Amino acid sequence: MGFHSARHVEALNQSLSELNGDINVSFEFFPPNSEKMEQTLWHSIERLKVLEPKFVSVTYGANSGTRDRTHKVIKDIQDKTGLIAAPHLTCIDASRDELRNIARDYWNNGIRQIVALRGDLPQGMEKPDMYAADLVGLLKEEADFDISVAAYPEVHPEAKSAQADLLSLKRKIDAGASRAITQFFFDVESYLRFRDRCVTIGIDVEIVPGILPVSNYQTLLKFAGFSNVRIPAWMHQRFAGLENDQNTRNLVGASIAMDQVRVLSREGVKDFHFYTLNRSELTYAICHSLGVRPPVATVAE
Repeated sequence: MGFHSARHVEALNQSLSELNGDINVSFEFFPPNSEKMEQTLWHSIERLKVLEPKFVSVTYGANSGTRDRTHKVIKDIQDKTGLIAAPHLTCIDASRDELRNIARDYWNNGIRQIVALRGDLPQGMEKPDMYAADLVGLLKEEADFDISVAAYPEVHPEAKSAQADLLSLKRKIDAGASRAITQFFFDVESYLRFRDRCVTIGIDVEIVPGILPVSNYQTLLKFAGFSNVRIPAWMHQRFAGLENDQNTRNLVGASIAMDQVRVLSREGVKDFHFYTLNRSELTYAICHSLGVRPPVATVAE
């Protein structure tokens, strides 16, 4: 290893050690649609629960079948693991009465946290009847839920402007949301600028960065295309030539995620939301390296 490379590794190790586990994490999963995927999901939940996340969320599809699977996974997580489980809930595919019934069912089953989203518009729909701010207000009318909403450091792809997108987030917070979780990003400066703009407009809740550990670069490019996320040129260079090298892709993806958390932690960020894609290995390794580890059991004398 060259001198400069050794110095870089030593500097990174030092900065990681300074974190000393002084961060909080949460994890996102999606409902499985096969027995094999269900086994993968539960393996990941069992693997990651020892890290004591603040909560885990489960995504929500735009049809009743996926919605029912989300409900079941959420209740099973809470019953079997004791973790705080937060279902995603969208409002474009259900009436207000249906949403109120879903909210009451969650509350009656001990679910206190919800991630409230508008949801993707069906093809042909130009303007929905409800937006995420309306859903937040409806949920707060039903019960005192702890509500997370979505934020977009690089602007929602449907927003008319960055300012309009920011005002939309402000409406969600004013309606009663407790925090915002961002879309994944790789340009740390875009998050920091966005956080500053939130402060100037009077948004005073935590803006939790969403971290996506990258294991498949081609899949990432597809995700980014859908969600208006900019992929920096340096990421193209880091993943170049690794199409058939999964192990190295994992190492590169983990390194990028750790760098993000390290830099953001220096800027005062303490909470991080990991998009796991139902895979535990990369997320667990990243958290372990950042000092987020299972509590050490003490031996009774």
